[in-house]
Amino acid sequence: VIDLDKVKAEEFAKGLSEHYLIKAKGIRCDVSSPVEVQTMVECVVNSFGEINILHNNAGGKSLNIEACFAPFEDYNLDTWREMMSVNIDGMFLVAQAVGKRMIEQGKGGVIVQTSSMYGLIAPDQRIYEGSQYMGCQMNSPASYTVSKAAVIGLTKYLAAYWSDKGIRVNCMSPGGVESGQTKLFKQKYSARVPMGRMANRDEMVGALIYLASDASSYVTGENIVIDGGVNAW
Repeated sequence: VIDLDKVKAEEFAKGLSEHYLIKAKGIRCDVSSPVEVQTMVECVVNSFGEINILHNNAGGKSLNIEACFAPFEDYNLDTWREMMSVNIDGMFLVAQAVGKRMIEQGKGGVIVQTSSMYGLIAPDQRIYEGSQYMGCQMNSPASYTVSKAAVIGLTKYLAAYWSDKGIRVNCMSPGGVESGQTKLFKQKYSARVPMGRMANRDEMVGALIYLASDASSYVTGENIVIDGGVNAW
């Protein structure tokens, strides 16, 4: 379990160990740092011997929420780069380091990357009107959409590039997942979804297990969209 917050990573790993009676380890890593990513991979290998599956899942917002939600016309380049440093640079660095390790092991492997439905379609900014996040008017910035589209592109590139190494690379793109949003936002968002609601986070698990397992042994370069049908409209 890799996270910027070491304590939370260790607590989550402990919970996994106790619930599933398995070995799990929590490791701190800033995925935007090449040095920390390399150290993290070495720590995983030292603890488990090898790496067979990677869920490349890191993502985040700017530390400056007001700047993150600024209009596109006024968007700051530093904020743009801050978002990209995690959402796509981090994906690149972790996939690179883990993929190299998988090639050295000579056993192939599986990489599943997390994008978003907004990597495929533009957000409907109207659903954010009247809703706030940490005191700021919410929206979905271009930096998020562009970074998530890049994840899908990276997925397809690596699927072809590492196909002869036995490494499958796929992607999953969730829609909106309920995580304490305001009632107004949930109502507006749900009205845009054929299934009429936001997702529960557990509903992402099935697609991840499928892509990580031999059930998808002939699947690579694909993007599974888990959005309740938004892309159908």
